[in-house]
Amino acid sequence: MNTTATLGLTFFEWTELLSYVVTIIGFPMAILVFILDRQKERRSEDEEIYQRLSDEYVNFQKLVLDNADLRLLRQAGHELPLTEEQQERKLAIFNILVSLFERAYILVYEDHMDRQTRRLWLSWEDYMREWCRRKDFRAALPELLVGEDEDFAAHIRRIADEVAHASA
Repeated sequence: MNTTATLGLTFFEWTELLSYVVTIIGFPMAILVFILDRQKERRSEDEEIYQRLSDEYVNFQKLVLDNADLRLLRQAGHELPLTEEQQERKLAIFNILVSLFERAYILVYEDHMDRQTRRLWLSWEDYMREWCRRKDFRAALPELLVGEDEDFAAHIRRIADEVAHASA
């Protein structure tokens, strides 16, 4: 037994006291730090996913620019007739866009979103609304949505219906 005493406690009593302090304060603190770190990591992952999706949308916009003859940057209005080859390219571009929207839906959309996720999602929903304002895009949707995620398909159909009724 250690006879060295400080404040009337033996070495064994000091180690026992320190183990209680670690148990009472250290473990809960470690759990709190772990939880906060996981939340920070989750936010970082969400922002990385959003950034990658945004980069893909920018690349899509470049594709649209490269195909300016299809007049996809203009809001629907007076549509000029397209050749068969142009119609094929437009359908392929719409297909790429729907795939991008589906990916965004699967990776970002949740039924119960926190404030940050909702903010990220609403920007994608704005893109969907923007494209659904085009009659040619809405007309192509049934063909484009074949084989796509059912929840996503229902979501974009709802948006297309809302936009169509609002413009009618």
